[in-house]
Amino acid sequence: MSHVLVSPLNWGLGHATRDIPVISAILAHGHEVTVAACGSALAVLRQEFPECRCIEFPDYPAAYSSGRWFLPKFCANFPFMLRAIARERTMLETLLARDRYDLIISDNRLGVYSPKVPSLFITHQLHYHLPLAMWPLELAAVSANSYLHEKFDRIIVPDNPAGAVPLAGKLSRPETNVARERVFFAGILSSARRQDHPEDLDYLIIVSGPEPQRTCLEQFVLPQLGDLGENGVVLLGSPQRPFERSDSCGCSVISYVPTEEKIALMNRARCVICRSGYTTMMELAELGKRCALLVPTPGQPEQEYLAWYYGQQRWFWSRDQYHLNLARDIPKTCEYTGFPPMPKTDENISRLYTGLLAAYLE
Repeated sequence: MSHVLVSPLNWGLGHATRDIPVISAILAHGHEVTVAACGSALAVLRQEFPECRCIEFPDYPAAYSSGRWFLPKFCANFPFMLRAIARERTMLETLLARDRYDLIISDNRLGVYSPKVPSLFITHQLHYHLPLAMWPLELAAVSANSYLHEKFDRIIVPDNPAGAVPLAGKLSRPETNVARERVFFAGILSSARRQDHPEDLDYLIIVSGPEPQRTCLEQFVLPQLGDLGENGVVLLGSPQRPFERSDSCGCSVISYVPTEEKIALMNRARCVICRSGYTTMMELAELGKRCALLVPTPGQPEQEYLAWYYGQQRWFWSRDQYHLNLARDIPKTCEYTGFPPMPKTDENISRLYTGLLAAYLE
């Protein structure tokens, strides 16, 4: 039996939830998993895998802004990130001196690797997208990625292989020899599963994102519910203030539901209104949803790029948060096709284990 250390970043729940099928496959083959994470990521994986040992492992300060100026704040926060990565390296060395591990899997945690233990890195961003005015910084990020990727034995990219339709567009395409030598395209990895539910909800609105942008979207959405049909649900993504109510228009507004209930609601919805975060996009692909309205988090270049890219492909309609008009925008989603057919998570995780993980564990 091999022992695997899995360490996801805690910037939102996306890194943790896409690691769920990976951890499940490792456990199903009789191996042991220790989770090193913090915050909500640790809480989700602890709940999902009570049999696994869990370690509190702080990661990086998230540089989110109340407006559209994510990048300047991110750059200003960079020295603090470097300090956090150095702390992460020290903590990892202490952990490795105490316990034996046969494999390390880091999901976007740049300091979680070891020259003494095979180390794999999970990311869908081999290439960063920045505004046109910052293209020199985008080119510099390619070189920085090459340096960082050299620290890992392989790079697992949760996207379709080269030649197939890339779900992440240019973000997941390797541009350096280091990335091309190490990359393993795993296909989409999602903890969501398609269920045999009738699509009996006209719409599901998922309000999410880092604060204060989550609250901003909530403030744009709730006043517009009266212009929509009665048969819809709004999830506010706010577990700190639990409530459920029926709005005056008949729509159900719920502060928070567990992941299983959220996935069931996504299965039931004819149209999903949500952020364009990559993990959510993999959920739409896994569930085969054809109608969605994407509202990228302002100032987050990755989400803004994905929303634009999907519009160019005629897959999904998107709208800037500040110009959102649900009564006008939801009908437009029917003019788009949804993602093209692609292999689902069960097939992908089987190929990932036999094609890559087994070489380190068996």
